[in-house]
Amino acid sequence: MDTAFWQQKWENNDIAFHQSTTNPLLVNYFKALSLTKGSRVFLPLCGKTLDIPWLLANGYRVVGAELSKIAIGQLFSTLGVAPKISALGKLERYSAENIDIFVGDIFDLSGELLGVADAIYDRAALVALPEAVRNRYTAHLMAITATAPQLLICYEYDQNVLAGPPFSVSNEEVQRHYNAAYELTLIASTAVAGGLKGQCAAQENVWLLKNDRSGS
Repeated sequence: MDTAFWQQKWENNDIAFHQSTTNPLLVNYFKALSLTKGSRVFLPLCGKTLDIPWLLANGYRVVGAELSKIAIGQLFSTLGVAPKISALGKLERYSAENIDIFVGDIFDLSGELLGVADAIYDRAALVALPEAVRNRYTAHLMAITATAPQLLICYEYDQNVLAGPPFSVSNEEVQRHYNAAYELTLIASTAVAGGLKGQCAAQENVWLLKNDRSGS
């Protein structure tokens, strides 16, 4: 993962990928995870997403991983709380009531540091990574979360037309990464209005990944 690329994006405020509202796919499909209130949801590469305030407001606990301190400073400013910051090896943990964010390279995050993850919400992580990194990422994600159930959102489009990020992750690739560990269900697939970045026709796919642990 090119950490310098993403650090520069935040430093330059070049964050067109940041959505100014809660993702409607989260609102519409989060219930498919069948979580009880108080469950702890892991958001990898979370940025300052407004999906986090939505999860907190709906009674869930949040744990995230993010490279940029700028993003997490802005997140806690949005939440209106001052985090407690502690150093944990190569990472820092920003904590407040019902939320913990690990700042640094996600590959330095262990399952022991992460703690319990009742589910994963991956809206912007898998699609943010180039193909060469995605195998490592998916294996690491399953390892540190004990293969927690996932709500996964991906884009699928002609990578020859648009270079990414966000990168195109085909349905076949999702199956390749996760089929051995999960029962996969494609629960929604919609055309991106106006095309991805206004340049390329694309589908946005919502996957539910469940296993025996999650009651499938």
